[in-house]
Amino acid sequence: MLAATVRVTRDLDEAEEAVQDAYLQALKRWESDGVPARPGAWLTTVARRRALNVVRHREVVRRKLPLLVEPDVDEPPEPIPDDRLRLVFTCCHPALAQEAQIALTLRLVCGVATADIAHAFLVPEPTMAARLTRAKKKIAAARIPYAVPSPEDLPARVSVVLTVLHLLYSAGHTAPTGDDLVRDELTGRALDLARMLRALLPADTEVAGLLALLLVHQARRATRVDDAGRLLRLEDQDRSRWDTAMVAEADRLVVEALKGGPPGRFSVQAAIAALHAQAPSFAETDWPQILTLYDVLLRLWPSPVVALNRAVALSMVAGPEAALGEIARLETDDRLAGYRYLPATKADLLHRLGRDAEAAEAYRAALALSGNAVEQEFLAARLSGA
Repeated sequence: MLAATVRVTRDLDEAEEAVQDAYLQALKRWESDGVPARPGAWLTTVARRRALNVVRHREVVRRKLPLLVEPDVDEPPEPIPDDRLRLVFTCCHPALAQEAQIALTLRLVCGVATADIAHAFLVPEPTMAARLTRAKKKIAAARIPYAVPSPEDLPARVSVVLTVLHLLYSAGHTAPTGDDLVRDELTGRALDLARMLRALLPADTEVAGLLALLLVHQARRATRVDDAGRLLRLEDQDRSRWDTAMVAEADRLVVEALKGGPPGRFSVQAAIAALHAQAPSFAETDWPQILTLYDVLLRLWPSPVVALNRAVALSMVAGPEAALGEIARLETDDRLAGYRYLPATKADLLHRLGRDAEAAEAYRAALALSGNAVEQEFLAARLSGA
């Protein structure tokens, strides 16, 4: 709805208000008239009409009115075929700081809650809310228009767009809060947009890498919880239920991406995920190769989260004691202060060493940081067994 409405307003704030107004009208009218056969179309139509009314009442209507005309059928097609993907590229405007581009796009276009975006950036929610407000103010003050980038400008924005889609999928793959582990509407949206981007930029190796990464994760979607909804670790998942067609497609994309040029961070992450997916069992996982790939990834993307994941791989190669040394260094990194997977990983390593009292303390710390009910139940069960 927002993507369709902003094509009328050329202004994100006005489009948001029009969409919100459409929902308010639906609450009032549907109660008496009933829900229409196509509620999405009804809402979009109402939002666009409201947006048109706002635009028509601007003092500069005579100058702006030509911008409202939809392109004629004989005009050349726009470079980006989908409204949602078009708006993603539009919000990823180089006039904004990269973090602001990503956060604003996740909030406005993808519908990710501010708290979940804050979690992705490892910052408090009020900090992220302030960043979003500043970004929107800058758009208004600098008069940054709603404008689809030309085909020549697309490559400069692809890196940020890929990060947006990756974070969108991550927010759905393991929801930071709520009762469900997975939010299928977010993972599905990210996968759809990644496929569209792949069709738009078939020669871009990092686009191929991102799509491969999402496909591998999606391939084991059905096995991440048991029949009772309890979280299952990778080693406990039934690999025979993984989607082999998705894994095979991802493998082809990884090979293509790595052959196409120097590896990027999404291609390397996809290669790591593919090694996990191709292993006949958890015990037969090629951990030395995974550790080597994490070394490459850490050079490409020196993130504390990558360093934490590398520590897990190190524990499988050199033992949990070696990994605990890496964990101790990461505990001094303020960026991971509220990151639940840091104490959770530490707890698992301590448990493997038989240091159960210390493991229990770390599990309690992870449990205090988790807002997802499925993860909380899993951590509580691990705590009781420590």
